[in-house]
Amino acid sequence: MSPLPTSSPGVRSSEFRFRCISCGDLRETASQDFRCPQCGDLLEISYPSWKQSAPSPQNLKSTWKDRRLSSKAVDQSGVWRFRDLLPALGDENDVVTLHEGNTPLYELPNCARISGVPRLFAKHQGMNPTGSFKDTGMTVAATFARRAGFRWVACASTGNTSASMAAYAARGGMRSLVLVPEGKISWSKLSQALDYGAVTCQLRTDFDGCLKLLQELVRRAPVYQLNSINPFRLEGQKTLAIELLEQLDWEVPDHIIVPGGNLGNSSAIGKALLELHELGFITRLPKLSVIQAEGANALVRTLREAGGKRLINVAAETRATAIRIGNPASWKKAVHVLESTGGACEQVTEVEMAQAKAEIGAEGIGCEPASAVTLAGLKRLVKQGFVKSDESVVLVLTGNLLKDPDFTIDFHRGELFPNKESLAELRRPPVVLDATLDAVIRTLESAETSPL
Repeated sequence: MSPLPTSSPGVRSSEFRFRCISCGDLRETASQDFRCPQCGDLLEISYPSWKQSAPSPQNLKSTWKDRRLSSKAVDQSGVWRFRDLLPALGDENDVVTLHEGNTPLYELPNCARISGVPRLFAKHQGMNPTGSFKDTGMTVAATFARRAGFRWVACASTGNTSASMAAYAARGGMRSLVLVPEGKISWSKLSQALDYGAVTCQLRTDFDGCLKLLQELVRRAPVYQLNSINPFRLEGQKTLAIELLEQLDWEVPDHIIVPGGNLGNSSAIGKALLELHELGFITRLPKLSVIQAEGANALVRTLREAGGKRLINVAAETRATAIRIGNPASWKKAVHVLESTGGACEQVTEVEMAQAKAEIGAEGIGCEPASAVTLAGLKRLVKQGFVKSDESVVLVLTGNLLKDPDFTIDFHRGELFPNKESLAELRRPPVVLDATLDAVIRTLESAETSPL
C-alpha cells in the first residue's frame, strides 16, 4: 500500500507535514494506518511554514467574517471558511462539503440556574448536516481521500462516524465501508449509513475490535481510513474552537467541557486552542475538560491510576453509545491537551447523564445521551470548586437528540431507571385518553399545576 503523500495532485506540500506525537519525527508522507514508522505512535499535522510566515490574526478575522457573505461552497462551509489554518488544497472547487459547521451557540438559562453557573452556553455540533460533530472533520478527510485517488473509504464506528463518513463518501463520489459492533449501535445512526449507501458490516465484537480489524484492513486493501486516527479528521474538527471564539467575539471562555469517547474531538479542540494562542489570536487559554461515562472511563482511570503515562483499557458499558469506547485511540493527545490547558477529567453516572439530558431538553434544545455528560460533569466540577460561579462555561454538545430516540422514549416512559424518584419531575410520558374534550381539558389543567 503506497503512502498518502502531501505532494499528491492539488496538495501544496510546503504547507504541512505529518508529525509523530511521541518522537517528533516529521515526514511528508503517512502510511495508511497513520502511525509513525519510527515508534508506532499516532501522527498529527503540523505547519512548519507558520514559523517563517505566521498568519496575521487581524487580517484573518476580517477575511473569515467577509467569507460569510460569499456564495461559494467553500466559504459557506463553517469548516473551509477557516481554511487558512487547515491543510491547503490547490483547487478549492475540489472540496467535498455539505455546508457543515456554522452551528449555533445557545445560552442555557435553566441549566445555568441548576448548575450555579450564570454564564453557561452550549455549542451544538448536533446541528451539523448528519447530526453530529463528525461532519466537521469528515469534510477535510474525505476531501483529501478523494484528492489522493481512493475509491473506497472505511471506518469503525459506534454510529455517528459511520453516518458522517457514508454521507461525505456519497457526496464525493466514493464508496464506503462501515464496521460496527453488532447490537451496540443506535438504529437511528445505522439507518443513516444505510441510506447513504454504505456497505455495512455488523461485527460480533465491540468498537475496539472493529477498529483493530480496520487497522489490519487498510494495510492490505486500497481503502482509506476515516476514523479520528486520521489527522485530517482532527484538522477539520478543530474549527469548532475557531468558530466558537468568533461567536464570542474572541472573548475566551474560562472553561470548555467536552464528552470523552475515542478522544479525537477533545484533542482537536485543544490543538486549535494551542495553535490560536501561539499565533496570537487569543492571549489566554480556556481550561478544556473531558467528561466520560462511569462505565467507559478509560481516560479517567488512565489519569488517576497511571498518571497519564499508560492507557488503562476498560470493558466499556454505557447507554451513551457514542462514547462506549474502552480503548480510546487518541488518549495521549487528550492527556497533552488537559495538561496544556489545565483542564480536568471527570466521570458521571448513567443517572446523572439521564437527568442532565432531560434538563438540556427542557431548554428546547435537546441532545443525544453522550452530549449530556458535559452538563452532568459541570455539576461535579462546580461542587469540587474547579469551576467557579463567576466563570464562563461552554458545553460542547456533540450529537442531535434524534440520534438515539430509544433512550429518550425509555426515559420519559419511566422504563429507564424506574425507581429513581429524583427523575420523576423530569419525565414527560405520553398520556392515553378517550377522544373527548373533557379528558383533554382535565389533562391540561393537571399539567398547569405541575412543575415545568
